[in-house]
Amino acid sequence: MDFQASAAYNESIGPGMEITYQVKGNTKIAAEFIQKAVGGELFEIEADRNYSEDHMVLIEKARQRPDALEHFDTIFLGCPNWWDTCPPVPFPFLKHYGWNGKGIIPFCTNEGGAGDSVRDIQKICRGADVDSGASFTGSRVSGSEVKTAEWAKGRPEKQ
Repeated sequence: MDFQASAAYNESIGPGMEITYQVKGNTKIAAEFIQKAVGGELFEIEADRNYSEDHMVLIEKARQRPDALEHFDTIFLGCPNWWDTCPPVPFPFLKHYGWNGKGIIPFCTNEGGAGDSVRDIQKICRGADVDSGASFTGSRVSGSEVKTAEWAKGRPEKQ
């Protein structure tokens, strides 16, 4: 399991970053469309399932968490919808950062709506200005590049 992130700049949103969680599939496709529309480079943050028994190795892994979010005002945050919310894997990652003054633009892929994804992101990312976001039907994502790009380019700058 991994996160996909891209640093981007778009005149309508200012300095922005895109973070999505999914091994592969519809959310990654939507993230790539957004990244293509607003610019930036994709990079991965992998979630480790195997923890070292060596305490010093664990400390070093914890230090390797990216601090790149500090440099961005607006963050596109995408994930699939599992049982009416985001999957649990991104939550520890999201809890790690201070969100005061940041704008978060959530998007999710699903076959039945966003559920409580936006509400749950608001709870975890306290202090952030969370946009109403977008819900993309998973089975239609691959054919919706123009719609996805128009949505991403039309997001307002963080206030």
